[in-house]
Parts: sequence; structure tokens; C-alpha cells
Amino acid sequence: MAGASDEKKPGFLDRQRAAHPWLDHTIRTGLRYQEHKGDYYAAGITYFTVLALVPILMVAFSIAGFVLAGRPETIEQIQDAIAENIPGQLGDTVQSLIASAINSRGAVGVIGLLTASYAGLGWMANVRDGLTAMWDHPRDKGNFVVSKLRDGASLLGLGLAMLVSLGLSALSSGPIMSRLVTLLNMENLLGIGVALRIAALVFALGATWAVFTWVIARLPREPVTFRSAAQAGLIAAIGFEVLKQAGSIYLEIVLNGPAGVAFGPILGLLIFSNLTAKLLLLCTAWAASKKENLALAHVPAPESATITPRLEVHQGPGVRGSIALLGAGILGGALLGSRRRARR
Repeated sequence: MAGASDEKKPGFLDRQRAAHPWLDHTIRTGLRYQEHKGDYYAAGITYFTVLALVPILMVAFSIAGFVLAGRPETIEQIQDAIAENIPGQLGDTVQSLIASAINSRGAVGVIGLLTASYAGLGWMANVRDGLTAMWDHPRDKGNFVVSKLRDGASLLGLGLAMLVSLGLSALSSGPIMSRLVTLLNMENLLGIGVALRIAALVFALGATWAVFTWVIARLPREPVTFRSAAQAGLIAAIGFEVLKQAGSIYLEIVLNGPAGVAFGPILGLLIFSNLTAKLLLLCTAWAASKKENLALAHVPAPESATITPRLEVHQGPGVRGSIALLGAGILGGALLGSRRRARR
């Protein structure tokens, strides 16, 4: 009896999960992330992020080429700045790249735009699939063309959300905030510098929070609760700001040596993209693991049951049937005999 009671007694981790709801929620988040292949989707997002970088740079070079083509004085200023700051063969290489961008701006822009569209749609498809998987929603692939059109619309929506975020961040930039302080004659106030830094951080955090909330709430292929998405978006925004600070420290360290200059930014981009993707999916899994969302979770239908009727065919009356017929015959004979005797 003592052994049976020990087996039914909950373990240490189970007792801690029952005593601390936040720990239980965290464990549910980790399990959901692993069970729904969070690392797999994060790797896909990272791949398309890096793949989209080159065509985006091509489009940027094309735009710069169109802008610089009509401003020869600006080209001369850039060439002088390159000659002063990047002497030698490297400076000549950079100047030849600028000349190529100006001369081939049309072709570079078209190719870059096409490849950027392909990479962008692939990136958006992986993001939406990953978010949908974290919410554990059933996915109906549907029509391929319609799915890609929806991914393209979502990509445009994300672009608009990021523009709004950048606009909010620009309002909190140093020059704008300093000009506002000067207009209000507050530059001599004690602690105004610290207040400006805090305001800039709050504005940047709010803008990032808005983008992450929009991504978690609107990009899954099935509708989700906005309140949970907003809470998860705040956690993601804080984590993203921490990643940005860590990334700036990393770049300061690796750019001191020649090997760091060559490979440091690429490795940093890979690590930063992968960590950001994992952060987004983990925060989504956290929102989906809340108890109010678990109550609304999709429950798959049970497997179809196969009903097979069994038909037994017996030849002849059988043993029981023969005994019954024999008994009925004896009883019938007895009744018939008694009637005849009664008539006599």
C-alpha cells in the first residue's frame, strides 16, 4: 500500500508548477515551442531574411543611382570623401561600385525588386506558418495563388506598420527632441538630458511593441485574441531592445580586427535574425499557452469509426433448434392425445 501511495504522489516539478502559475506557464510555453517545431520555423525565417538582404541592397543601390545621376556635384563630394577616408585599392573598388550602380541602375533595380519580392514572400510565408503553428491552429493550404496574394498583402501591411514604427522612433530622435526642448526653453532644466534619453527609449519601445503586437495578432492564418497578442508583443519588444543593445556591443568588439570586419557583420546578422525569430515564436507560444487561450484551442475531431456488421448464416436448425422442435413435438403430441381421450 505504501508503494502505491508513493507512485500517486506528485513529483517535485509537479508540485512547483502547481504552486507557481508563472512556472507552469513557462514550461507550457517551452513544450509548445518544441512540439510545434519552433526552431525549424526560426531557421526558415532566418534563411529568407539573409536571402532578402542582397536584393534589398540592389534596390537601394538602384535608387541611389537614380538620385545621384542627376547630381554630379554630389558624386564628386562622395568621391572626395571616399578618397580621404578609404585610400588605396579598397577606395577605388568602392568608387567603381558607385559608378556601376549609376550606369546599371535600371537593370539592378528590376532584378533586385523581383528577387526581393520572391524572398519577401518566402519570408512572410514562413513567419505566418510559424505563428499559426505556435497557436496550434489547423492550416488549410487552399489555393496557391490566393495564399501568395494574402502573403503579399500581409507583407505590405507589415511594411506600413514598420513605417509607422520608424516615424514614432524618429519623433524621439535626438535632433527632434533637442529642437523641441529649445522651442519650449527647457534646455537649462536640471536632468533634461536624462529625461530625453528615457523619453527616446519609451518611444522606441512603444513603436516596437506596436509592430510585434500587429505581427502576433494579425499574421497568423487564423484569428487570435488581441489582448494576449498585446501582452506577448510587449515581452517581445523588451527582448528585442535587449538584443539591439547586445548587437551594438558585439559590433564594437568584432570590428576592431580585420577578420571581424570581414566576417563579423555577416555572423552578427545571422545570429541576430535567428534570435529575433526565436523570440517572436516563443512570445507567440507564450500567448497561446495562457489558460484562457487553451480553453479556446482547436480540438481535433476523433478518428472516424468503422462499423462492420456481422451476419451469421446457419444451415439447418442446429442443436438448440432441434431440441426446441423435439420439445414442441412432444408437447403437441401430448395435447393431441389428451383431446382425443376427452372426446371418447
